[in-house]
Amino acid sequence: MRVPALSFHLAENTTSGPGVAQTASRRQALRDLLVALDASGYRFITATPGTHARVVARPDRQVARSLRDVLGWSLPFTPDVLPGDILELLRAAEVLEERSDGMLLSNVRVSSVGEALFLHSAYPTTAHDSVFLGPDSYRFADLILAQMQDLGSGSRILDYAAGAGVGGIVAARQQRQARLTMADINPKALFLASINAAHAGLDAEAVEATTPSAVDGNFDLIVTHPPFMIDTESRAYRDGGDLYGARLSLDWVLAGAKKLAPGGRLVLHTGVSIVDGQDVLRSHLEEALPALGCNLWYHELDPDIFSEDLEQEAYANVERIAAVGACVTRAEGQ
Repeated sequence: MRVPALSFHLAENTTSGPGVAQTASRRQALRDLLVALDASGYRFITATPGTHARVVARPDRQVARSLRDVLGWSLPFTPDVLPGDILELLRAAEVLEERSDGMLLSNVRVSSVGEALFLHSAYPTTAHDSVFLGPDSYRFADLILAQMQDLGSGSRILDYAAGAGVGGIVAARQQRQARLTMADINPKALFLASINAAHAGLDAEAVEATTPSAVDGNFDLIVTHPPFMIDTESRAYRDGGDLYGARLSLDWVLAGAKKLAPGGRLVLHTGVSIVDGQDVLRSHLEEALPALGCNLWYHELDPDIFSEDLEQEAYANVERIAAVGACVTRAEGQ
């Protein structure tokens, strides 16, 4: 069943009330922020948390000296570092926090993927409702562009576990005749993703849902980037469940395959643990998908990611974590 907490189009909600007005005001401020950043030529590529931690630990990187330091590296800053219009938009969006020493912090970051800008959570992404964007997002975007098919007018795209919306927005920017739905369990993610989509000029629907099967209708293209880590804190954007973190990847692909229109495709980017030389996900997909009338393309994109996590006890039997891409195609007439 669909989780009813949130379903909206990107046009501002017309429901009255102070809370709605405040949300609309914050939304507009963040949209205006992206416009201003685009006009300034702002770009920032987000690194892994490990790389980020090493960079900001340097003695000369303790305090922001530029706009990229504030909205990319999440460094504390004094108001004079930012252009006045950017500072006022951050205040209007209510994303600034004041530290005890009087320095300010932004609780959002802005990163560039291709030509598009994306709002997401500031570093460190330790909160349970953090909205993550990182190197995986760039591989995901490239995979979608390589594997997606041409879509006709009225086609439907679903970005499940949308996060900041990178997958769906990248796909829909290439197929503007298609309708985009972004689904996630995290209202904060949907809030930021909807702003990112609007800035990209897309008319999209955002739906709060706990599984692809909870989203109404069938889709010509589904893109998904599930959490895939073993996370002892059970953070939604990171914890992939059992199978060494591959459970959500398996479950969402199988649920998504059932939501594909004939000839439709599902593009998956995820990480898998390699145990005794074996990929813990691939064989499960190869066994289950033919019964659903689907074919599988599967490829290891990067043999060794998040190596620092292998120091954790939960990964004691894991040789490496690999980034993988898959494309599931439903046969015509199925």
